[in-house]
Amino acid sequence: MNHITLEQWLAGQNPALAATLGAIMQSCARISDAVALGALVDLHGSADASNTHGEVQKKLDLFADDCLARALAACDHVAAWASEEHDDPTISEDHGNQGEYLVLFDPLDGSSNIEANISVGTIFSVLAHPYRGTTPGDAGFLQPGRKQVAAGYVVYGPSTVLMLSCGQGVSAFTLDHRDGQWRQTRENVQISPQTREFAINSSNQRFWEKPVQRYVAECLAGEAGPRARDFNMRWVASMVAEVHRIFSRGGVFLYPRDTKEPRKAGRLRLMYEAAPMAFLIEQAGGAAVTGTQSLLDMIPDTLHQKVPVILGSREEVELIVRYHADPNENVSSQLFKTRSLFVQPHA
Repeated sequence: MNHITLEQWLAGQNPALAATLGAIMQSCARISDAVALGALVDLHGSADASNTHGEVQKKLDLFADDCLARALAACDHVAAWASEEHDDPTISEDHGNQGEYLVLFDPLDGSSNIEANISVGTIFSVLAHPYRGTTPGDAGFLQPGRKQVAAGYVVYGPSTVLMLSCGQGVSAFTLDHRDGQWRQTRENVQISPQTREFAINSSNQRFWEKPVQRYVAECLAGEAGPRARDFNMRWVASMVAEVHRIFSRGGVFLYPRDTKEPRKAGRLRLMYEAAPMAFLIEQAGGAAVTGTQSLLDMIPDTLHQKVPVILGSREEVELIVRYHADPNENVSSQLFKTRSLFVQPHA
């Protein structure tokens, strides 16, 4: 079978975007090698440091972050980039005013799983620089997810796979370690609208709001319950791995709002995790919401804003949205006012 390369595929894109994505993917190939070698190159274990969120950083976190930063600094078309590992964006010394794009990334999602040899990944998002001719600040990054020019993730598993969208569907590429080329292995990927599989951290069950309690309880009731079919439950604690499973066989992923820390709206970063994943999911026919709002319509308040995330097979996500919209469910976050998220207004 003749697999076109990522370089050939990118030839159909804007040259500046192609160069930006090419720089990111060269970095991800290096990260893939480092993940595979792990302890053999002294990249397992803690880096004895914490990131902006107070999370302990792993050696591989810092290695991946540095790989991406170096590649973006060398790219003529990138004005600035922001990493989950840093408080503030980094402005390109050479291209800060004239670069066409801003890049956000989570350099190594799921890094708590490294020593357990469970799949981890890189998530990235590309935005247009809205104020070209000036140095971008935080405000330039604070764009809703629908304005993403491109988004993708790489999962470092038994094979290294890229899922990528430039706004015209989703394609999958596998890294060929024999020659370092990314080769297309799936095109126009679609997520099944129906599923019998969901992923959620059930240890937080006592903190979930009523709509999520109801949804999970109905799934667990199986054939004897109101859904009249059996479901499987999964949880890997790596968003990239969870979402990749949905792209492979359908499903729904929930990291919902809960009452464990009432002042926090959610646990996942809107700009580094939720928005790029939502972009990919919707490009493949799925849906992505907070429970009461489309993730792609959210206008970020801050660079590191956290949100609830529910995404995957469209029919399941629509059902969860209806449960959140039910006034009897006593949802603490703001509800829809006049119409469902998925119902278009009449002409």
